[in-house]
Amino acid sequence: MTTEWSQWPRRHSRAVDVVVAILLCALATYASRFIDTANGQGPVAVRPVSPGVFALSAAASIALLWRRAYPRAVLAITTACGIGIGALGFEVSVFTAGAAFVAMYSLGLWYPDARTAKLAPVIAGAALLLTSLVHDFSPLLTGGRITLVAGDLLAGAFAEAGRNRRNYLAALHARAELAERTREEEARQRVGEERVRIARELHDIVAHHMALAHAQASTAAYLLRSQPDQAQEMLDELAGTTSAALRELKATVGLLREDDSDAPLEPTPGLAQLSELLTSFERTGLTLSLSITGVPRPLSPGADLTAYRIIQEALTNVTKHASTATATVRLVYSRLLLTISVSDDGGDAPETVRGEQDSADRESHGYGLIGMNERAVSVGGHLRAGRKPGGGFEVTTELPLEPPKTPDDEDKTP
Repeated sequence: MTTEWSQWPRRHSRAVDVVVAILLCALATYASRFIDTANGQGPVAVRPVSPGVFALSAAASIALLWRRAYPRAVLAITTACGIGIGALGFEVSVFTAGAAFVAMYSLGLWYPDARTAKLAPVIAGAALLLTSLVHDFSPLLTGGRITLVAGDLLAGAFAEAGRNRRNYLAALHARAELAERTREEEARQRVGEERVRIARELHDIVAHHMALAHAQASTAAYLLRSQPDQAQEMLDELAGTTSAALRELKATVGLLREDDSDAPLEPTPGLAQLSELLTSFERTGLTLSLSITGVPRPLSPGADLTAYRIIQEALTNVTKHASTATATVRLVYSRLLLTISVSDDGGDAPETVRGEQDSADRESHGYGLIGMNERAVSVGGHLRAGRKPGGGFEVTTELPLEPPKTPDDEDKTP
């Protein structure tokens, strides 16, 4: 209820202006009737209403109706009317020239040029004070002159306070809009990052399982006539590969659907499932060797998934592109880093097939190495890939390890 009443003057500004104009005209006309005959030492005389004072006061009050649209012109008119009242022989005070002080406040509050808004009211106040001095110089300090100075100062102070409050509210509004835009941009950035992450997951899942399925299907077709038992075994493994692909795809795509938010998801893969990953490639006929140097240490969940996906993608590329059936996976644990190396000793494949292997060809051939590099960078690591001098291809990445626990940290652990 209080808020509604505080907004009423702003919503009905024209009605407020009319009321103010009527009151100022009445006050100026009424104050002009009193004459201090003895400079404050004797009785005050009362004279009849002056038509000239009434006309000038009415003109000044009517001009106030346009004080928001034309503040400079209104200040000039109201000041001239105040000077006219002094020229008629009446004392110029804040009461007889009240419209001029309202115009000073309006100019200081709404005029866009701050210098003019501060200087014009001072000039108008000085003109009114000079008119009062010309009318009667002695004594110097009268009640009317003191009210002129006080009115000029108050008008400037109220105008400055109103301007500061308006600028403060405008700054708050601009800050709120900036915060809203920033939140929207951050939300769009997070959505974009999530899309890229899911795209990488889908690429790795599809590329890995499709490569395995292709190899298993080709092997089964080759063994179907000569060794049907082994062909059947390979077809059974093919069914398992496709089932695993469907489960991982469902888990990844389910993140995009709100109605699947409560559905059970597959555990996030990591180096703990490395042996299972290598076994799946060995079933396709790829001969793998694994070497681990140093004491295995835990990685963060993101780095653990990154290590698994990089090994998976690198071995998938070996299966699809390398003209060899052997590959080597090396894990080297140091104090702060885990270095992963996946290499093969196969001959060079055609450039149209292995276009991912260097930066000059990656622009037009696949996104495998690009995705691996983005994964490594996202967890604070980096990746290198290229042909080996003696033949073959090697992918090497360094990922940060979690810092080792100190005795103090172990004591703090509940």
